[in-house]
Amino acid sequence: MLGLLLITFIIGRVMPIDPVLKVVGDRASQAQYDAAYQAMGLDRPLYVQFARYLGDVLTGDFGRSISTGQLVVDDILRVFPATVELATLGTLIGVLIGVPLGVIAAARRGGIVDQVARVVALVGYSMPIFWLGLMGLLVFYGILGWVGGPGRQGIIYDGMIPTVTGLILVDSLIAGDWGAFQDAFSHIILPASLLGYFSLAYISRMTRSFMLEQLSAEYITTARVKGLSERAVIWRHAFRNISIPLVTVIALSFGSLLEGSVLTEIIFSWPGLGQYITKALLSGDMNAVLGGTVVVGTCFVLLNILSDILYRVLDPRSK
Repeated sequence: MLGLLLITFIIGRVMPIDPVLKVVGDRASQAQYDAAYQAMGLDRPLYVQFARYLGDVLTGDFGRSISTGQLVVDDILRVFPATVELATLGTLIGVLIGVPLGVIAAARRGGIVDQVARVVALVGYSMPIFWLGLMGLLVFYGILGWVGGPGRQGIIYDGMIPTVTGLILVDSLIAGDWGAFQDAFSHIILPASLLGYFSLAYISRMTRSFMLEQLSAEYITTARVKGLSERAVIWRHAFRNISIPLVTVIALSFGSLLEGSVLTEIIFSWPGLGQYITKALLSGDMNAVLGGTVVVGTCFVLLNILSDILYRVLDPRSK
């Protein structure tokens, strides 16, 4: 986390964007510019600026956003739930489809299912997500009308659901508004499916690789010789052993969707953290960029810690 903060901070300071002009405007006098420059602490050495920023971050103070005029913490609390909701649904789609697909592909190596799984994974890795997003909007929203358009909700429901968790699907259920839930689901299902497809490609590929390694092990041969059914061999023995590394794969996939959904959020006008950081970067709002970066980095660290904890639960040898 310290390295992440340091690198991002230095990049923010050497970028050819003047944060002072974003505050005072390009028509300010030199005296006004100098006063703002000193007030922002930019006249001090970089190590002093970083130490001051690090002290503020440790107290939960990311500064004030130049773009919105609000505290960065308040902005992140407002936009982050939208990204979490999108990434969570995408990860669920990837896990529920990718894991069984990878297991079956490995169990039937060289068969039709295996070939389909490999093609699906290859396309998922190589197809640009912005192109898939645009095509998805054109086909499923523009032509077929099966899903909602860009944004989290339609105009009729915008601002109508009381914010409890920040997750529209959950808040609409808490409010008991089934119409709002259906509307929110129709808007999130397409971008979540796209992210789920990319998650599915990674998870199914890794699951297949893990399973092939286990199915070639001696204990699998022993289990088959003892007369166990193929279903028991695959799911009770082989899959149980790959569940340990699979936890890390799923956790990192979830973390990747949290920070890698920028293009998806832009295409679908999804008011999440990725879109917030992108707009902040384009406007030279480094307080917001650094704040968002810290949040994403913290998520990765916490997900890795969670994986380590689950290791101890799933693998008796770690005890």
